[in-house]
Amino acid sequence: KKLEYGTDHKFLEKLKQKDVLACKQLYLQYADAMYNVCLRILQHQAEAEDALQEAFIKVFNNIQQYRNESSIGSWIKQIVTNTCLNVLKKRKITFDELKDDVNESESVSENESENGNDYSVDDIKKVIEELPQGYRVVFNLYMFEDYSHKQIADMLEISESTAKTQLFKAKRKLKELLLAKKR
Repeated sequence: KKLEYGTDHKFLEKLKQKDVLACKQLYLQYADAMYNVCLRILQHQAEAEDALQEAFIKVFNNIQQYRNESSIGSWIKQIVTNTCLNVLKKRKITFDELKDDVNESESVSENESENGNDYSVDDIKKVIEELPQGYRVVFNLYMFEDYSHKQIADMLEISESTAKTQLFKAKRKLKELLLAKKR
């Protein structure tokens, strides 16, 4: 019988008692999705694998603190994201503030209806990987991990306006890179 993770009281109790089968089941349920989160944030396979393992160690060591207030998947994702961000902090990423010469209200998608703007998923993935690290991290957290500007700012210890700036610049840079690929 399939367990409902995060809501099944018996399963949660088994996790809290460090039941090996329950821990293995939880890992198997979430490892692939969480590895993808790690890979999007870190962009390096070995680092993503290490961060995933470190995050799951934290999950199992801190399972007593899980209060079933959100899904267990959301709770694990937060631990995974924070683990990856700690790896990035060691790399000393820089985040750009918005300069006065850039019009923040300028639309990143002004000419989206230009002829032939059909890009493959692979094209878009490659272009995202080409973004400067600060842009890419904020872009991934906002677009793929669904964090708000405030949450991103708190996680990265930057201002909310810097988080917005990074996203704005990332979108603009993505558009430039995609248009350059079309030429």
